[in-house]
Amino acid sequence: MKISVFKFGGASVKDAEAVRNLEGILKNFNETKLIIVVSAMGKTTNALEKVVEKLYRGSFPEEEIKHVEAFHLEIVQGLFLSDFQKEALEEVKSITLQIREICKSTDFSNHDADYDQIVGLGEVLSTKLIFIYLKSLHYKVSWADARQLVLTDSLYREASVDWSTSSEKIKTHCLNDLKTNQWIITQGFIGADSNGSTTTLGREGSDFTGAIFAWALDAENLTIWKDVPGLLNADPKIFNNTTKLDTVSYGETIELAYYGATIIHPKTIKPLQNKQIPLYVKSFLNPQSEGSCIAADTFNDQDVPNFIVKKNQLLMSISPRDYSFMNEDHLAKIFSLLAKLHIKVNMMQVSALSFSICIDDNERKNNQLTENLRKDYKVKYNKELELLTIRHYRQKDVSECSKGRKILLEQRSRSTIQMVLTLTDK
Repeated sequence: MKISVFKFGGASVKDAEAVRNLEGILKNFNETKLIIVVSAMGKTTNALEKVVEKLYRGSFPEEEIKHVEAFHLEIVQGLFLSDFQKEALEEVKSITLQIREICKSTDFSNHDADYDQIVGLGEVLSTKLIFIYLKSLHYKVSWADARQLVLTDSLYREASVDWSTSSEKIKTHCLNDLKTNQWIITQGFIGADSNGSTTTLGREGSDFTGAIFAWALDAENLTIWKDVPGLLNADPKIFNNTTKLDTVSYGETIELAYYGATIIHPKTIKPLQNKQIPLYVKSFLNPQSEGSCIAADTFNDQDVPNFIVKKNQLLMSISPRDYSFMNEDHLAKIFSLLAKLHIKVNMMQVSALSFSICIDDNERKNNQLTENLRKDYKVKYNKELELLTIRHYRQKDVSECSKGRKILLEQRSRSTIQMVLTLTDK
């Protein structure tokens, strides 16, 4: 059975009109067996993060839950004009009730676990509404719960996939279901551990979900539908002049994702490369355009410089109190603490007496990190910074991007430069 996997992000289902546009794309593939992976609608993930944030600040997040509920009810009102509207309204009410029940029952013992149970429901709600909409148009479509198919460990917010068990479950369910249905709608971003608790695969992890299904089913290809014409060499929201990359190698894409390019989740490429499954990045705004193709090694990866900006960065300098060298023992202790707190280092540099790291400015985690480090080390930090990475850089690119700003930390190799920059020259 030939199967393709489509992944649609939140922007592609941000309102009723966007959902109708999604259907307009899908109807061109009515003869194709599809696994359709869908993210939470619009900015729902951000909205649900605010639910968790307020809950952990000691207040019941009723207004935040009402905001999520009203947003989806508006989409339902704009999408359904038939008896299916009642079914969709009931789903919205049911899932927002689940969110309230989780908030009421938490014992606040595990922030990340509560995060996954609450935020993960954004994908469930999105796919329920899209499934009902496609069903109302008489497509042969079914809904699958990714929490029953993607099995993970219990590392909440960044769970690792049990590939063997997940592959078996995905194959068994999907191959049987596709005997009678043409399409299967499922969720990105979420899975479940052995206890049945919802886990998430990391922020923007829906791309990774698409790759998991493509790998398990030996799919013909994976297509990620975005609001850009394909893979660009820079974020068009930050840079005025961008260039579309028609073809990119698996290896180069992994490099770009590692350094923070948000177009592709970092873990997406490995399962695709392992089975030589091509990945297409296409525009849901212009679905007839060619987009970009990520496949086996190409010879033009170095033709265009790539710019990656990570905002809201914190630069921390860690020094032993006794002026001893920053040796392997010190580094091992620091990395052990970083791993325990699940803090990813975006850039690092070691000298004789200090170790500098650039990390995302997550107040809760970084306060824990600083508190633990200060037991043995002197800790200094700068906030409100940006980390700029340029792949295949030219000196003129470096000069233009750092003009009028201070470079607090810099690292270069033959192909890549990274700079921690202030927002201004002050």
